[in-house]
Amino acid sequence: MSSPLGKFGTSIWLDDLSRSKITGADAHSLPQRIKNDGVVGVTTNPSIFSAAISGSKDYAADIASLSGATIEEVITKLTTDDVRQACDLFTDIYKATNGVDGRVSIEVDPRSAHETEKTISEGLSLFQVIGRPNVMIKVPATLEGLPAITALISAGVSVNVTLIFSIERYEAVISAFMAGLEARLARGESISDIHSVASFFISRIDTAIDPLLDKSNNSHLRGKAAVANAHLAYELFLKLSNSERWQKIAAQGGNMQRPLWASTGVKDPAYEDTRYVVELVADNCVNTMPQGTLDALLDHGVIRGDTISTQFDKARSTITAIEAAGVSIAEITHELEVDGVKKFSDAWTSLLASVAGAR
Repeated sequence: MSSPLGKFGTSIWLDDLSRSKITGADAHSLPQRIKNDGVVGVTTNPSIFSAAISGSKDYAADIASLSGATIEEVITKLTTDDVRQACDLFTDIYKATNGVDGRVSIEVDPRSAHETEKTISEGLSLFQVIGRPNVMIKVPATLEGLPAITALISAGVSVNVTLIFSIERYEAVISAFMAGLEARLARGESISDIHSVASFFISRIDTAIDPLLDKSNNSHLRGKAAVANAHLAYELFLKLSNSERWQKIAAQGGNMQRPLWASTGVKDPAYEDTRYVVELVADNCVNTMPQGTLDALLDHGVIRGDTISTQFDKARSTITAIEAAGVSIAEITHELEVDGVKKFSDAWTSLLASVAGAR
């Protein structure tokens, strides 16, 4: 089934993965999502794996069979096996879209988010262990992650850059991606089969900013920061897609890094549950959504076509008004990056404990 967003250029990826979803046959299983709901990719993160492995008996036999391995080795085996199987489910989509979709993302150990060389090493290892061309390696967009992005792209690894909150960091991410392709071209290597997405986080921005707006008696601006921030990110994407630097790369077979809207589940029940989907529709985008958000979209989402490209001036005015209300977008996005890395690291630590307990 085609995606309800597909005709407007936005791909639906599911932000969820577990063994039961891969092998199941009910409406929420991955094969059925692909067949019926227009899902053309999957993203995972340490929190998703922690919930999947600690909350299911599906992994018990594998954990028991790996009694001689370290806990880290067990987790690598479990997660890469799941991602490999998911990749195989998307093979036809991957081929039909020439590698644009049909992608499954897996993250490097989040505890390495501030260690460039470790991130590179883990990214290369995951890519080799999974052994599927449609896997994407997720790398946090920390300052230390930027050179790792360049190195992995240069090595021929497709990368999903995660935990992007600010426009400034997003620009650095795109530059790091281009640098990786330029390095391959300088060595005379092909770049046509390398793809990348930049995961720009949405809901957490409103969650952080809304209380500050309430305190400053600017409640009329609640719920507007995240969408405006994303709209300006897309404006940057268009600008850099038309830059001379990118045009030189594109002429030699380059595929532009697409913006991916992440953290699109609505946290505030006062907001429409599909707002971070229907307000973020435009060409060459991905929206990765949790199961509940996808179900809401399919049930009652009202898709109005491109809701980004005509909103740049309004987005600038919104951000200006929020800054005038005493909210520093730069401070908030920095805090969210720090908190995001910590949450994923904590989830990984929890997963280690869960697997150790299961043994």
